[in-house]
Amino acid sequence: MIGYAEILVETVTEGGPKEMLDDLTRLCGAGGELLTVMNESLAQWKVETGQIDLIGLRRNMLGPLNAFVGYRDLCVEIARQLAQEQILADLDKVDQATNHLRKLLEDGTFAQRSAAGSLATATIAPFANSLTTAPMPLTPGAATNPAVPAVPTGRILVVDDEPLNREMLLRRLARMGFRTTGAGNGQIALEIMAKEPFDLVLLDIMMPVMDGFVTLDRLKADRKLRHIPVVMLTALDEVASTVRCIEAGAEDYVPKPFNPVILRARIYASLEKKRLRDQERAFLAEIQAERAKSERLLLNVLPTAIADRLKGGEQTIVDAVPEATVMFADIVGFTHIATTFTASRMVSLLNELFSEFDALSELKGLEKIKTIGDAYMVVGGVPLPVPDHAVRCAKMAFEMLNSMRRFNVRHQFNWQLRIGIHTGPLVAGIIGSIKFSYDLWGDTVNIASRLESHGEPDVPQVSEITASLLKEQFVLEARGEIELKNRGRLKTYRVLRPVGSGTRPPGGSRSPVAP
Repeated sequence: MIGYAEILVETVTEGGPKEMLDDLTRLCGAGGELLTVMNESLAQWKVETGQIDLIGLRRNMLGPLNAFVGYRDLCVEIARQLAQEQILADLDKVDQATNHLRKLLEDGTFAQRSAAGSLATATIAPFANSLTTAPMPLTPGAATNPAVPAVPTGRILVVDDEPLNREMLLRRLARMGFRTTGAGNGQIALEIMAKEPFDLVLLDIMMPVMDGFVTLDRLKADRKLRHIPVVMLTALDEVASTVRCIEAGAEDYVPKPFNPVILRARIYASLEKKRLRDQERAFLAEIQAERAKSERLLLNVLPTAIADRLKGGEQTIVDAVPEATVMFADIVGFTHIATTFTASRMVSLLNELFSEFDALSELKGLEKIKTIGDAYMVVGGVPLPVPDHAVRCAKMAFEMLNSMRRFNVRHQFNWQLRIGIHTGPLVAGIIGSIKFSYDLWGDTVNIASRLESHGEPDVPQVSEITASLLKEQFVLEARGEIELKNRGRLKTYRVLRPVGSGTRPPGGSRSPVAP
């Protein structure tokens, strides 16, 4: 009754007809008198002690109720004279609410209930506690929408089983500038929210089918919906109910009947909190995305195990590796080949080929260390030790040769690879403080590089120690000794093919078309 009367005063104040304002204001005043009588008669201490006088309540309410009906009739008469259809429609809702109260008071069992003191708490308490909020004071001509800080509008779902209450609240929210949707119970609300996005839910507690407590629990258990703030609409002013709602995840609560100023303030506060939380989630997502990007970039430069140690706070990372296998590969005659292409075309071709090599190294569990021009360096057993590091490198060597053949077929080239592999101790670590680089040092690295530079096209060349690790799985052929700078003579072996893979002549098949 009070809610629709207040909406009518707001409507007339903002857009006329002004001649109805005095009677509508008096209508609100009569509603306030009814509320005062009910608050005094159904005070909480009277409910708890069983001292409710329902006969006296009915008697005391008749005067204000008749005054309310009289002002309503005056307003209906003026609205009809002025042909104000929308105002008449709202007055009809006031009439429905008034008749509901009158039927309650005229119920033949109403007076008899005062004898049942035990039912005071069970039956009267919810009704009494629903009347604890006074209506917003109204004076003729006064603005009913006080200035409030501007906040972003949002979409609000109103869940209330009482159609008049629900429609009144939807109307009030629409006047505040919100987009609204209504639902008659919690089950319908959950179905709607599964299909449409909302910024806030106003949720009644006492509802059939699924009450507000159960609905709130379902909302907060849903990963997609739990971030939506919920303001409870409650006729229960008991502390236990309020605490239960807040503990279950409700943002706030608003007691019925609604004070428009309090309602607006709590809605705006809840939406502002949601906006800040959404902003925080967006910032966190952005930070996580940037962190993931940084980690991807770090992993493009460093092995995963080394990157983890660096992120863990290690300042200096140096490891003495007792045994690992290093492999070098480069393109035969690259200096001459590079003169036949533009710089961009040359870089594009190398990127295509080396990207395939990168995929192979990851597949074989090897670590690519770097590329130097047309040279490609990879290691097995670093930074994480593996027992078959030499075998993995040899298998990758043949996969690289196969990749080169496919590359030649695609581009009609006759490019060839030289590959050198050596096994031994080495030192691995990070150098640089601004631009990190993970690198290897020691004779093992130097010998592998020189084995590559003295090798034959398309036939991997390995040292004697590496050959001893491969002999069970690959067909080897002694090549003899070669002279290595600063190392003297070194026995070397050709790796012809994996055992059981068939016969392939040294050098492999070649495309007849020159670049």
